[in-house]
Amino acid sequence: MRIHVVADVHGNSEALARASEGADALVVLGDLIDFVDYRDHHRGILGEIFGAEVVATFARLRTQGRPGELTGYARSLWSRLSDPRAVLEDAVREQYRRLFAVLPRPSYLTPGNVDLPHLWPEFLADGLYMLDGATTEIGGLRFGFVGGLPLPPRIESISGGPWRPYVRPAEEFDAACARLRAVDVLCSHVPPSVPELAYDVVSRRAEVGSRALLGIVARDRPKAALFGHVHQPMASRSRVYRTECVNVGHFRRTERPYVLTW
Repeated sequence: MRIHVVADVHGNSEALARASEGADALVVLGDLIDFVDYRDHHRGILGEIFGAEVVATFARLRTQGRPGELTGYARSLWSRLSDPRAVLEDAVREQYRRLFAVLPRPSYLTPGNVDLPHLWPEFLADGLYMLDGATTEIGGLRFGFVGGLPLPPRIESISGGPWRPYVRPAEEFDAACARLRAVDVLCSHVPPSVPELAYDVVSRRAEVGSRALLGIVARDRPKAALFGHVHQPMASRSRVYRTECVNVGHFRRTERPYVLTW
């Protein structure tokens, strides 16, 4: 059995269309859409709605702004629109149309923190499965999925408007983890709480990891724990107990899936 796994697609539908070549199934670990494109300010949802100059300012404030300045700037942008939620969700839908159209059958998906999972049912079809706090069997192995990001102790919104990333209260995220039982492969958007897996060497900060996911690794000793979210990790893999914990890579940039075989 050969499974290809990707995460952090961020709008790269062309590469996503090729991701399953030679595989029996595709697993997608979230962040399908491109909200803020920091490489090309004309692209991404924010760039499409407000333009490249706005994205340049947004990017500068995110790295150099004072506390609360980014949220205030974003709020002022969305206030220009008469129905900001409708404009936002129409732009998200357009990206999802392109992305879901190229997914092979079968594909197993869990949402990332940048996704709007309440829109996914509009695009799911036969052979496309959304899983979050749920398990499924693939090739005789039990795969468990947990989507989104647990709310850290302190987080500043990057929207200030209708954008609500899939950031979940810690109790809700942990409850989704608790619903998984006896998994052979653990699939999530964020990593288990292992420092070298969560640290991003470019942003120079620790991204959010999950102790509940690490608890599943300790309890079940799965074959693999697969995740994304950290684009430039200090370590892309680490063995915890008998489990290979693997960051499957920033697919938007690498355009290469992680290959799992058995």
